[in-house]
Amino acid sequence: MAINYNAKDEVDGGHGSNLVMGGHSGTGNAIGGGGPKSRRPDNTAFKQQRLPAWQPILTAGTVLPAFFVVGLIFIPIGIGVFVTSNNIREFEGHVFMYYGLSNFYQNHRRYVKSRDDSQLNGDITALRNPSKECEPYRRDEDIPIAPCGAIANSMFNDTLELFQMNGTTPIPIALHKKGIAWWTDKNVKFRNPPGENLTETFAGTAKPRNWPKPVYMLDKDEENNGFINEDFIVWMRTAALPTFRKLYRLIERKNGLHPTLPVGQYLLKITYNYPVHTFDGRKRMILSTISWMGGKNPFLGIAYITVGSICFLFGVVLLVIHHKYGNRNNSADIPN
Repeated sequence: MAINYNAKDEVDGGHGSNLVMGGHSGTGNAIGGGGPKSRRPDNTAFKQQRLPAWQPILTAGTVLPAFFVVGLIFIPIGIGVFVTSNNIREFEGHVFMYYGLSNFYQNHRRYVKSRDDSQLNGDITALRNPSKECEPYRRDEDIPIAPCGAIANSMFNDTLELFQMNGTTPIPIALHKKGIAWWTDKNVKFRNPPGENLTETFAGTAKPRNWPKPVYMLDKDEENNGFINEDFIVWMRTAALPTFRKLYRLIERKNGLHPTLPVGQYLLKITYNYPVHTFDGRKRMILSTISWMGGKNPFLGIAYITVGSICFLFGVVLLVIHHKYGNRNNSADIPN
């Protein structure tokens, strides 16, 4: 069987196309009672690519001012941020106590995904049947783990206590463990499952394998227990870099006449529970005040200064090149 097809008729709208059946020359009967459907796009500005467009023409008059403007804006901002960061005194004000870890990669893809946000939000179904993303920390001998996942399983659990020495007598400093987590985390993302008694609510679940006690025994204060424990919430907000610090406690300033931590000798007592030698890590404790831009961190100021300086340098180089070669190109003779 041979089919002769007149493609020109399709381009013209599909009228009068000739479809011939068989091996004879001549005109046969049209199949389907009409010509084939046209594939030509609709005659609209969008489909025919006639929409208005703006294509900037990059010239020395437009590029050079942009480099100088970026440089003049970024360099002062960077200097301001850098000076502000350096003026933060890391041992006086409202004082924030942080713990720091090094060589701990919380940004690993499998580690970041190893959690069940529905379970952490108090979903009773997810509590009994955790997400498969939590494997291999999903179940313990067929008992669901709460909270499940590698992030929760590796929670930092050293205990830090700070004392001021009065002669040979250590005086404990009040360390506040509430108010260290983000408000949205505490009140939106993390919730306990419904129930009046957390022990009964979490009955039938297992604690994470590396935890010494279950999640409903993290604190005696019911407003800081279970999934809404602020130490737990802070840990679950994963860090982007392998060296990081997380807020541990708040030392409140009592009045404006005396510093929060007066000059003197202090004793830091650490209950060592969290091993770091297996991943060649290091632990540290930081005392710091904060400013309008947060804690002490010179990176942002240095980044602004670097970008601004590079833009300003490029602007100078391009200005010299344009001044030296621009007029020569404009005055070049055009051959006949």
